[in-house]
Amino acid sequence: MNIKDSVILVTGANRGLGQEFAKQALARGARKVYAAARDPASVKLAGVTPVQLDVTDAAQIAQAAAQLGDVNVLINNAGIARIGGAVGENSQVQLREQLETNVFGILNLVQAFAPILAGHGGGAVLNVLSVLSWVNAPVIGGYGISKAAAWSLTNTLRHELRKQGTLVTGLHAGFIDTDMTRGFEAPKAKPEDVVRQALDGLEAKAEEVFVDDTTRFVHGALSSSVYLKDILAG
Repeated sequence: MNIKDSVILVTGANRGLGQEFAKQALARGARKVYAAARDPASVKLAGVTPVQLDVTDAAQIAQAAAQLGDVNVLINNAGIARIGGAVGENSQVQLREQLETNVFGILNLVQAFAPILAGHGGGAVLNVLSVLSWVNAPVIGGYGISKAAAWSLTNTLRHELRKQGTLVTGLHAGFIDTDMTRGFEAPKAKPEDVVRQALDGLEAKAEEVFVDDTTRFVHGALSSSVYLKDILAG
């Protein structure tokens, strides 16, 4: 999978990790980068094509699929995080909101663009997941639930789309130094390092990419029941 000469759609590309994906894709020679955001005016990166796209809006997704028929790499980066666990006040509302974006958002985009990818020989999908796909903490319990579901969805999509030649890659990372993790006191990876490893993984046709020591440790420790611990409790 070559980034050079590819046509790439990045969701949530107006800031943070999404903007970094768009920036590095251009630097690697992508022919075109569509930078999707709810407000396309918020996309400030030179060289990209802004696209209005709310990943929970069926009409906008259908319009994007109709207009962006040259896409051969889909990067599902858009996501939200809400403070709170599973049994507190307003927890179900927050959980549904996170599931709509973090899980159904991925599914919505893949369903719309899978035929387009197939038409270009298969292409690739990269889903931004998390170390919280495997472990969790009460303070961000709902977010962890959504990322665990997104991991399972990624595994399902990988098997389902393999027959059309589409590579599906899951990107797992701990805390990344973006607006989303502001206020959390924890080691944080640099967005540029995360994206570099993610794009390297795509080009190497890797089905999973683990970008930091925490993620690699947790993935390796799953059989030791590490997921029974509160990851933020120390």
